[in-house]
Amino acid sequence: MLLSLVLHMYSMRCVLPAAVLLGTAPTYVLAWGAWRLLSAFLPSHFYQAVDDRLYCVYQSMVLFFFENYTGVQILLYGDLPKNKENIIYLANHQSTVDWIIADILAIRQNALGHVRYVLKDGLKWLPLYGCYFSQHGGIYVKRSAKFNETEMRKKLRRYMNAETPMYLVIFPEGTRYNPELTKVISASQTFAAKEGLAVLKHVLTPRIKATHVAFDSLKNYLDAIYDVTVAFEGTIDDKGQRKEAPSMAEFLCKECPKIHIHIDRIDRKDVPEEQARMRRWLHERFEIKDKLLIEFYDSLDPERRNKFPGESVNSKLSLKKTLPSLLILSGLTAGMLMTEAGRKLYVKTWVYGTLIGCLWVSIKA
Repeated sequence: MLLSLVLHMYSMRCVLPAAVLLGTAPTYVLAWGAWRLLSAFLPSHFYQAVDDRLYCVYQSMVLFFFENYTGVQILLYGDLPKNKENIIYLANHQSTVDWIIADILAIRQNALGHVRYVLKDGLKWLPLYGCYFSQHGGIYVKRSAKFNETEMRKKLRRYMNAETPMYLVIFPEGTRYNPELTKVISASQTFAAKEGLAVLKHVLTPRIKATHVAFDSLKNYLDAIYDVTVAFEGTIDDKGQRKEAPSMAEFLCKECPKIHIHIDRIDRKDVPEEQARMRRWLHERFEIKDKLLIEFYDSLDPERRNKFPGESVNSKLSLKKTLPSLLILSGLTAGMLMTEAGRKLYVKTWVYGTLIGCLWVSIKA
């Protein structure tokens, strides 16, 4: 019985991080909402600067749990610049943790507040977060024929004209790669073969629309594209086959010992502008990702498996960058919950904030 209790407690390690991350959401939204109202009559760059700082505070707390709490080892390969830039971030997509990887890199460039996402449309209905991501600069897109290119261009050009710092995260595959979903992988490979493109094993065939629209809209504003390839250690089963990447809950339960991140910085001038040529270029970039992942998962040499080629740097995130944000947001939330008026405001923020947010994104996003 004692062993069962210990095992149960061990499996519940993700509860504390989840409780804090979700529990502080109303506090964060109230702080942001207050600033949104106060800045209504100020130039937009004042609002954006403070919003980016607020976002940095919240995401630093997120990274406290995903890095410091889990103790995961971050291994960086390639060329991550030390200074912040205006960039498009292109990465393979395999887990709900993937959006945290962008934060992991951005905080090491002091650009955490500038991270903005191209997100699938269904995520706009997330309570509180859905509306806020749109306000912070996120762009919701629908797939295939429903993709609204005009609206995406409009938003991106507005950010560019306002000189909004841009760390735009795109997952060109459009959905997560899961080795257990063989029909999805087979359909992707069949499409590639039909189009005369190389068939990929460890990534899906990338879609070009969002990437092309983003680059075409921002090309005179960008410094570079970051081509990022991610592999989670511990995702090879006993038979040597790749298995599903960890979910957020599994990751917070400390089930991933290491994350391997390969970064290739591509200067803006080296990216083709015409859509057909960019499509070929993007697929070639994913061929490179696939080769890296084949080396990681399938190398016949055990010494070369579970790592990317080349030298890696073990990058440890200091508590000085994350703990203050945790203390500030959790302290403010605890203070609010200690009074009856605060508790009422807290509940109303969850309820009415979610309803107003859903109404807003149904009209605007």
